[in-house]
Amino acid sequence: MSLCRVRLFNANLQQGFRGRRQFLNFARIFKPAAHESTMLDLFHPFSESPFPAVKARGETVHSLAPCPVCSSTGTKPLRVKFECPDCGWPTHCSEEHWEIDEEHAKFCPRLREVNEDEHDLRSGRRMHEFELPGPQAYEEAISFANWDLFWYTRGFSSMDTERSRRHASKLLTYPLTIGSVLHQNSGLTLNNHRVTPEGSRSLAALRMTLHVAPGAPDTEEAGVAKPQIRIFILGARAESSLPPHVWEQLCMLFPSCHFHLYFIGPQVSLPRLRDDWGSQERASTQSPKEDSATAKAASEQEKPPLYVPNVYEPPTPKPIARLKRTRSSLKLYGVPSYTVPYSPQLTITGIQANYMEVHAQFRDTFDPYTDLFFLFSPGFGFPSPSSCSERDRERCLQIASPTEWGPVIPALLATRCAIFVTGFSPADIERDIRSLDEVPDVADELEWIVTPGENPFRSEKWEVADFDPRVIVKTNWGLWGIRGKGKEVQVDYCRR
Repeated sequence: MSLCRVRLFNANLQQGFRGRRQFLNFARIFKPAAHESTMLDLFHPFSESPFPAVKARGETVHSLAPCPVCSSTGTKPLRVKFECPDCGWPTHCSEEHWEIDEEHAKFCPRLREVNEDEHDLRSGRRMHEFELPGPQAYEEAISFANWDLFWYTRGFSSMDTERSRRHASKLLTYPLTIGSVLHQNSGLTLNNHRVTPEGSRSLAALRMTLHVAPGAPDTEEAGVAKPQIRIFILGARAESSLPPHVWEQLCMLFPSCHFHLYFIGPQVSLPRLRDDWGSQERASTQSPKEDSATAKAASEQEKPPLYVPNVYEPPTPKPIARLKRTRSSLKLYGVPSYTVPYSPQLTITGIQANYMEVHAQFRDTFDPYTDLFFLFSPGFGFPSPSSCSERDRERCLQIASPTEWGPVIPALLATRCAIFVTGFSPADIERDIRSLDEVPDVADELEWIVTPGENPFRSEKWEVADFDPRVIVKTNWGLWGIRGKGKEVQVDYCRR
């Protein structure tokens, strides 16, 4: 027998033994790995949830939400106490009201879906949908038609279930909404009447910087001489707490660009504070008993609540992790802020302040070819919680409030840079657009660049309001864009 046949025989013999051992393993008890452990049943009533945070949310809904049947009768509504056995949410004040409420059947499937999604996120299973791909392969085009085509052309892991699709879309809706608007393969075009002629010129100016010349390789080396693209995200909340590697997906869409993201707003999430020197000094001056008592009191004060209610205004996100190169920018901007150069293509700056407090530092630097603004669900048309109208002393809209968007929007229009705005429902989009007509300094100084409509990269996950479980929306459902009007130069010729 030749040497080649001997090796082939040994390989087949070993393969046979492996196959036989795998065949006999059916009798063994399968024990999943620790990171693969999952909950078999994802549905739990909120009061019986195995997770304290979900249980705390149920208690919050108990204390805030009114019974819809009581409200329809004109009497003073009672707080919800009865949990629907089909969706697990506190929905009515009693079982009798739950039985006679025919409208609840419209909301029950969505509420159950949210219930199971919340338990799935905490189930301990390996979240394959959160494993993001690396750089795009050379000469592989990305489709921005919808989520499914994007995931396929971008090389994501297969989204086998609708629940995985909802989780992944919730994570990526902010960077992908930006990328889908700016990319040259965007689904927003003149043909579908989403982009106006003025908007086509604005996007062409930005894409001239974002993309390389036709035929040139779109690589990191090609962007050495390119200017930096600055994206100002105003009124930032949840988007400021996303991990930087999620925002890095934006850089994967434009390999030759360097992005600088500015999160600006009073609810921007800042990195955790470090006070090592101060803690050591206190430990050296205090006795062991005083030190333990102080540490216990500090831990009780700093212990975050299990759940922060979402009442009309989203809560401030938790502090984010401090990365290795994170540095304070307090001296630069004069307000609590930080900057982190995350990668050669991505720099992130967070500024916890109203935009008008730092506008003077950027006022003379804006360029429509390199700068743009994104406002995610700004709430222009909602009543201001702090400002009243001088005419009738009633609550004015946030777009007219001097402490909120009142001075901000005229300042943005004066830059002539593109301004993109999202909303969480059709009613929210209409409310914000109607509010533009009520402010003279805004209505007469803007022109449309993207008409209002659905955002193909909205979050597919439903968001439920704690003050009323029937208020169910989707993050970044719709999108529209404006910019300031151009000023024409008029020349007067003297007659002889």
